Amino acid sequence: MSDQPASEPDLSKEQRILSIVKKVLTDVARDTHAPPGTRHPLTENTITGIRECLNLIVAREQELAEALGQEMNLRPRYADEPRKQDTVVPINIDGLRRKPKPQNH
Repeated sequence: MSDQPASEPDLSKEQRILSIVKKVLTDVARDTHAPPGTRHPLTENTITGIRECLNLIVAREQELAEALGQEMNLRPRYADEPRKQDTVVPINIDGLRRKPKPQNH
């Protein structure tokens, strides 16, 4: 399986809903972040509700991925970071043979 997350068409409707709701909730949390020492614009009850929703979403995403045999490896990866799987590079062995050098007499 690829380390890349599934593309949008590969996801079920439920997976897409969970993904969008999770993104919106995290955007709300990010947009309403208050600097240390200032009062947060959201109530503690709302913050707790967002956390509980995100926990439920992640749990359901894991259940769906397990049921579909998908990996939940969504961690970012640097482009030059080696992959865990061996990469097989097709190679034409016939093209690797050296041509004999012409001998000058």
